[in-house]
Amino acid sequence: MADVLVLVDSVDSGSSDGVVGKPTLELLTLAGRLGSPVAVVAGSASAAAVEKLAQFGATAVLTCDPAALASSVVVSVVSLLEAAIAVRSPVAVLIESTAEGKEIAGRLGVRLDAGVLTDAVDVALDGSTVVVEQSVFGGSTVVHARVTRGQPIVTVRPNSVTPVAAPATASVVVVEVPVAEGRHASVVERTAPEVGGRPSLSEASAVIAGGRGVGTAENFALIEQLADALGAAVGASRAATDAGWYPHTAQVGQTGVTVAPQLYIACGISGAIQHRAGMQTAKTIVAINKDAEAPIFDVADFGVVGDLNVVLPQLIGEITKRKGS
Repeated sequence: MADVLVLVDSVDSGSSDGVVGKPTLELLTLAGRLGSPVAVVAGSASAAAVEKLAQFGATAVLTCDPAALASSVVVSVVSLLEAAIAVRSPVAVLIESTAEGKEIAGRLGVRLDAGVLTDAVDVALDGSTVVVEQSVFGGSTVVHARVTRGQPIVTVRPNSVTPVAAPATASVVVVEVPVAEGRHASVVERTAPEVGGRPSLSEASAVIAGGRGVGTAENFALIEQLADALGAAVGASRAATDAGWYPHTAQVGQTGVTVAPQLYIACGISGAIQHRAGMQTAKTIVAINKDAEAPIFDVADFGVVGDLNVVLPQLIGEITKRKGS
């Protein structure tokens, strides 16, 4: 079987306990549909990380000297992938569809004169050709696309597929990364992000999201209280993040994070098509909104027409009471 390269998230690869994030496992699952998954780690990989990658189908794990990546933003990662492609000649390269992932994909495409497809939700083989499925126009239209030149470089939206274990034996191969020439941006300082007690949006089994109807940044405390009562992540609509009520990293939607939790509670969110594109695959959707005609009710499994400032305290109180009994 032909190789398919999967770029392992740099945060995951740097984890001392070898934890590999769910988006990477999703990429490995998709890679298994095209050929033999080969994980590419930007740096070194612990034995636990290699074991986890192999559990989900990686037949090889390509690593490099961390010092080669110490000062570069994305240029060295692109160089690593370029070197890995030269060694393995893959049929495709899969990268998580984040802002950084898309930049890496774009730079790699320019270097290799290869086609780039972004925000894929599925991949498949048509004979020997890689076909990519994309959800466009807010999820209203499905497009099937393929590249016409070079190896397909594909960025995949998180939560597009359920990771499936496919145990394999993975060899570890060290790839030499060429030194980047010319002028490029470099990292002068690194600050670890603050990690709270809530799960990340992309991996949470439950998400509580607030929108314009929350009213103020202070009122997001209610959203957080409900999230903490359920062990859920906190999300927000674009209107709420643009208003400065909650960080943009929490934005759910077409231009934000795509989520597919077991439970999604939309509080004060009207349900514009751009927002629905990022959450409508949730298993159970609950909508709380004062406007009975809000579009969010069209995709909700359960709806509550009412003021969230009244509904949420009652809901939090009932959950707390039941957890205590």
